[in-house]
Amino acid sequence: MSSINDRIVRYGELKPCKTAFIDAHTPGSNQKENFTIIGGGVSESPDQHVHITDKVGFNIGAAGQPPRCRNSLHNHTTAEVFFVLKGRWRFFWGRYGTAGEFVAEEGDIFNIPTGIFRGFENIGTDYGMIMAILGGDDAGGGVTWAPQVIEDAREHGLILGENGVLYDSKKGQSLPHNVSPMPLLTDEELKAFPETPVEDVVRDYVARYWDLMALAAKKPAKVIGENALLKDKPGFEVEFLTRGSLSSDTITPEKPTVLMPMRGHWALSWSGGQTVLNPGDTALMLAGEAYSLEPSMTGEASLYRVVATDDPAGLTWTGN
Repeated sequence: MSSINDRIVRYGELKPCKTAFIDAHTPGSNQKENFTIIGGGVSESPDQHVHITDKVGFNIGAAGQPPRCRNSLHNHTTAEVFFVLKGRWRFFWGRYGTAGEFVAEEGDIFNIPTGIFRGFENIGTDYGMIMAILGGDDAGGGVTWAPQVIEDAREHGLILGENGVLYDSKKGQSLPHNVSPMPLLTDEELKAFPETPVEDVVRDYVARYWDLMALAAKKPAKVIGENALLKDKPGFEVEFLTRGSLSSDTITPEKPTVLMPMRGHWALSWSGGQTVLNPGDTALMLAGEAYSLEPSMTGEASLYRVVATDDPAGLTWTGN
């Protein structure tokens, strides 16, 4: 079994992939960087580096983008959760990205409902980073692109095969003779994708950082889960911790647990070792690995904790 030190990925050591998706050459989307931190993720590129290959029931990833760079409209069949680590981001959704939108600030979290086309754009003034939690060991087996995204990509040299692999004509690549292009969704198939109203999305799927700071003042705040602020059963639960949320007592998780600091510096201790986790770092603790966690410095401190559950990864749970 790997050691805990081998399951800590430092923010400054993240290895990006700039060719992860079909829109990698499309103007407006061609500067984005994709990171796969835990698990295989949904990258369509063989260039994607995976930092931790353990299968824990969900994936952890990230997207980094300079200002005015956007991620094109796509759909997931399992959970896609983002929290904003750096910058200011506009999230939008719908067949043409016009059904609704809102702006997420640093620390805000968005549990994007399955079954809708979604995209996001860095509208800040500096390079921005959003951290992602994706449902399932295979993150739902990939993404489905809005038809216009595939058409735009083809015009700029990238072809997506029905096998889910990208082929770059700018590198002299072409579809293998036994692989057809990924078919475009038909008008009839597109009717199954809802234009979810913005009031439903903001009410049921968005949690704001400073509200979570208040809720977690004395105990961990349940952010995503069956009985959490954002009600869902995506195969994992998300909690939010602040300085007052934890004692220095040892915690022994029953399920794989991921620690993702948002602000401040967190002292992580376990039998035989200790370290400090910083904003943007990711640490995977396996079931039965006892640890303790507390802020190592004064000042603002916050952290997202993701815990695997026995619920299968799948469509957004609405309580029905």
